Amino acid sequence: MTIDTSTGLTRRALLGAFAATAVTAAPTFADAAGFLRGGGDIRRIRMYSGRTGERMDTIYWIEGDYVPEAVKEINHFMRDWRTDGVKSIDLRAIDIMSAAHNLMDATEPYMLLSGYRSPKTNAMLRSRSRGVAKNSLHVKGQAADLRLSTRTVSQMARAAAACKGGGVGKYSGSNFVHMDCGVVRTWGR
Repeated sequence: MTIDTSTGLTRRALLGAFAATAVTAAPTFADAAGFLRGGGDIRRIRMYSGRTGERMDTIYWIEGDYVPEAVKEINHFMRDWRTDGVKSIDLRAIDIMSAAHNLMDATEPYMLLSGYRSPKTNAMLRSRSRGVAKNSLHVKGQAADLRLSTRTVSQMARAAAACKGGGVGKYSGSNFVHMDCGVVRTWGR
């Protein structure tokens, strides 16, 4: 760690102090793939859960390194709220969510509808809806269903698809977008 003797601040402290402006300034390009490959010095994710009432706003990547404590916080936040089961969320999925959020220039946190799903929860949901995949990437910790009240489903889906990092499903009738780090594909209306 380097210390600037003229100010007494460490480089990490400076990054923390200017995190909000760096996050806002980082994704000024049209294709989020550059951002996903390290185009910015930090990555941040903001979400809340209507199911648990929890909120999260964390910088999870700094200067090419994932922050273990922040990733652990994300894993817990995105847990299966029905079973309280926690799984490691694929970092690629988090990167897609973060990059899409930045591309939309949204200040509102995502509302997380579904992150990790235990096999038991997925089977229960599948029995109630034909829209739930048997081998859902939610069960692998590779997907999230998200909503923003300040953006349309189409706007969210376009931003996620611009990342070219996985699947993007539009669920206009339910007002949410599915983002995953699986095969690049799109579906829905």
